[in-house]
Amino acid sequence: MKLRLMPVLLTSVITAVLLFGGWYAYRQYAVQEPLKKIVSDYKGVNESHISINRNEVTLKLELAPGTKLRELVQYVSKEGKSAIGSRTLKLDVEQNPNELLDGYWDQAMFSVAEAMESGKYTLIPAKLDSLKTQNVQYKDVTATTEIDDNNVYVSLTSGTDSKFIILPRVPASMGVWNNA
Repeated sequence: MKLRLMPVLLTSVITAVLLFGGWYAYRQYAVQEPLKKIVSDYKGVNESHISINRNEVTLKLELAPGTKLRELVQYVSKEGKSAIGSRTLKLDVEQNPNELLDGYWDQAMFSVAEAMESGKYTLIPAKLDSLKTQNVQYKDVTATTEIDDNNVYVSLTSGTDSKFIILPRVPASMGVWNNA
């Protein structure tokens, strides 16, 4: 039996195009697009980019000042459960801070880290608010904190500028917060 090269190659190429094209179309239109619509519909999300791999769904977000991160995570987890499946949800928030917000967070970071390490999460809002009374330049900064089962969310806002910090409740064994 003699195989012809052209029909075998053509069949292989068509099979590969159908297989990978179908996989791409499913991933794009059945998973990624519905999840992007869910995220974009949330009030306060200006722009979003979604990256999905085998174990993780990463949301790169540009948020409006004052957006509630905990509520956003709960909303996306609930509404996008079919698209997310068993993958973990990871947020990567684009920052729009100014020097004032960076200075505020630098001043608060040690106290916040101490509260996180000791597990006394109720101290975090008090530490953030005490900075406003200690330093007059921070009087216009609004600091909000929220907590869920996995993270502590800190939002700093000053006018149209904002800084969002997501602190994992289960700390890494060594290192610093990579998203501060």
